[in-house]
Amino acid sequence: MRALLFCVNPYAFGILKPLHDELLTQGHEVLWYVPERILSKFPFHTITTHTGSINDLLRFRSDAIFVPGNEVPHYLRGVKVQVFHGLGGEKKGHFRIRNYFDLYLTQGPYFTEGFKRLMKKHDDFEVKETGWCKLDPLFQYQEEYKRERDELLEKSDRKTLLLYAPTFSPSLTSASSAVHSIFEIADKEDVYLLIKFHDLMDPKVVNQYHALAAKRNNVKIVEDRNILKTLIMSDFLISDTSSVVYEFILLNKPVITINSGSENINWCNITNPMDLHATFIQEHKEDNYSKKRLQTISQYHPCTDGKSSARIIAATEEYINAKGVPEERKINFYRRYRINKMFGSKPA
Repeated sequence: MRALLFCVNPYAFGILKPLHDELLTQGHEVLWYVPERILSKFPFHTITTHTGSINDLLRFRSDAIFVPGNEVPHYLRGVKVQVFHGLGGEKKGHFRIRNYFDLYLTQGPYFTEGFKRLMKKHDDFEVKETGWCKLDPLFQYQEEYKRERDELLEKSDRKTLLLYAPTFSPSLTSASSAVHSIFEIADKEDVYLLIKFHDLMDPKVVNQYHALAAKRNNVKIVEDRNILKTLIMSDFLISDTSSVVYEFILLNKPVITINSGSENINWCNITNPMDLHATFIQEHKEDNYSKKRLQTISQYHPCTDGKSSARIIAATEEYINAKGVPEERKINFYRRYRINKMFGSKPA
């Protein structure tokens, strides 16, 4: 199978890397699409083949195109497979059908049921639950990263590794309103604080945190774009309406969110950032939501074997064996216009 890994944002690299590795292990041919505007952020130059040219993609004649974003050129050959870029089903657009995909490979029952309802309505794509390829390392490398956690805490003489990972959306982020509360915990509690920002976070906010972190020896801004290692290492998460909350909960560890917009809150959520310090003390001691976390795990990503990439490949091959490889996907005029504007029209 000739597999195309289609990236338009840097977050796609960490999502697709486990799938890339499994594709190569199984003997498939792999090509990454990485446009010039994000090429400087692509971390796998030396280990894989990539291109920023749509013409190269046409010549490659892929059998399957794996997409963690929302759009993919309809005129490219191959089964267009949506593998998703997060677990935040409450976010605007998560269940929106844009007609670009032949196959939706979902992470857990909550997503599967939602897309199967839409499948019956649209009747031009299929849905199968496989788990999320991004999370394979979350379950494969826990012992290795936990050792790094222990070494970091021992070196810093702290007891708890606390992660703050806010979303970037101006209407949803807690980064500006919670800054003093976050550093209050770092100053008053026995924690080592890791702060991980989304690639699209406002640079002014990021600079503010960098300035405050530089004054403390128990605070670090995490620069690695793939957050999985940091999630595995951390003992406790503070966030807001970010899909990272669900990824962390899958590790069965406590979370506090600030003004979360989730429809299914099975963790501690507060509405006033001023309450954060006291709430952290309480939740760190009592872990009041441990049973509810198990409900989230069962609905959002029950697969914990680290083999979702293999299931994604198997589901795609099953689709191809049943329906063949489409030369292109039929979409309406408006969708064609959008694709042509984003990626250029298909050369004559």
